[in-house]
Amino acid sequence: MHRKFFLLIAFSFIHQQIFCWGFYAHKVINHQAVFLLPPSMMVFYKPNINFITEHAVDPDKRRYIVAEEGARHFIDLNTYGVYPFTDVPRKWNEATEKFGEDSLYKHGIVPWWINIMLQRLTNAFVQKNYPAILKLSAELAHYTGDAHVPLHTNNNYNGQLTGQQGIHGFWESRVPELLAENNFDYFIGKAVYVEDPLHFAWSIVLQSASATDSVLLFEKQLSNRFPPDQKYAFEERNGMIVKQYSSAFTIAYNDMLNDMVQRRMRQSIFAVASLWYTAWVNAGQPQLEANANIQFSASDSTAFKLLDAGWQSGKSTGRTCEN
Repeated sequence: MHRKFFLLIAFSFIHQQIFCWGFYAHKVINHQAVFLLPPSMMVFYKPNINFITEHAVDPDKRRYIVAEEGARHFIDLNTYGVYPFTDVPRKWNEATEKFGEDSLYKHGIVPWWINIMLQRLTNAFVQKNYPAILKLSAELAHYTGDAHVPLHTNNNYNGQLTGQQGIHGFWESRVPELLAENNFDYFIGKAVYVEDPLHFAWSIVLQSASATDSVLLFEKQLSNRFPPDQKYAFEERNGMIVKQYSSAFTIAYNDMLNDMVQRRMRQSIFAVASLWYTAWVNAGQPQLEANANIQFSASDSTAFKLLDAGWQSGKSTGRTCEN
């Protein structure tokens, strides 16, 4: 019986899938961003808040069916030298001319992809294509949120180079899932217009990169103080028993980081709302309908089902947060 129990634990731990920024955190970011919008936008976004919230993780699901998707979520800035990584041209054409497109995709393209998604959302506003506005809003928010995660800017993205395997999901999933609901403050100012979206995206990843050393160092220091039986715990998750970082270890880590995870979540929410607002302004501030008749096409419905099926398969086509 004991052998079967521990086999169940091992199986559950191995197959636990972790979304970047965490399934929970991505949904919180998308949900909270809606309330930072001006009334002329909220009149459309708030009635559709459930879609924007539920589809917050669609880009992560796409990692399981589209090989090119993974590179859109990160950029390994440390492979380009030292902070502030001035060796990397900020404009895509200049960067491809210097490094080549294949090399850029290898090391991640998230700041450029945020800019592309912003342009797509702007076009959707111009066309008043409501299904596209919802899909693109949810997905632009996802990439923007990922850019705020320090380990999305480093090739040691899961501590695999420093013996800290699992730190990725720990920082962006375990900490917010344990602490956000009762401890995080989402009282944030209203969205603002972003004059230079590409520069804005780069400022986000540079801020994330500057925090990477602390994310790794503090976990290492804390691990030296916690014996394994206190660092980890077995808890029920979605009906399964999984190995998880203990509550005590998680709280101690959050304290050492001086609430870094909360700050990056808050900054993510503000950035998401501001980019939505910027796309709308750049489109000419079209009047949005509160009761728009939103009908997704058959191809959209099929695409949503394929995303779920690909994710459920658990067979990633590229880098994910847990590999």
